[in-house]
Amino acid sequence: MPSHLEFEQWVPFRIERVFAFFANPENLPRIMPAATGTRLILLNRMPPPPGVSGEKAAGVGSTIVTSFRVLPFLPLRARWIARITEFEWQVYFADVQDSGPFKTWHHRHEFAAETREGVNGTQVRDVIDYEVGFGFLGAIANALFVRHQMENAFAQRQAILPTLLS
Repeated sequence: MPSHLEFEQWVPFRIERVFAFFANPENLPRIMPAATGTRLILLNRMPPPPGVSGEKAAGVGSTIVTSFRVLPFLPLRARWIARITEFEWQVYFADVQDSGPFKTWHHRHEFAAETREGVNGTQVRDVIDYEVGFGFLGAIANALFVRHQMENAFAQRQAILPTLLS
């Protein structure tokens, strides 16, 4: 059964800085909860479109291989292979799962410059469509565990993002 999640956060940093941070896959372990022990295993970085100033940005076709703890209290690790499928500098990029814990996964990262109370900042929006798989059992796992774990991961990311961007 397909699921949909959206998360939004405004940060008091210019869009150029925020987009460049997220478009660099080397920052992925930094925004994941520490308990997951996320590691970047392999990065096959394809260049972003011409004219893009983010030299570390992962363009369309880039493949990112990570490993993470399935359950924080156990040493079991799983691999996740994601591929960048869409990229528009300082607007959005999207990734899909080629291999990993979900039956399907599409994550669109959106960015918009926004001024609040005279401060130039960026609205960060994540739109995630995923399917756990395993039919009825997967739906139960999603309701009891998976959805909550993802909401918690994004809440933790929102708490640390301003510090990481400083």
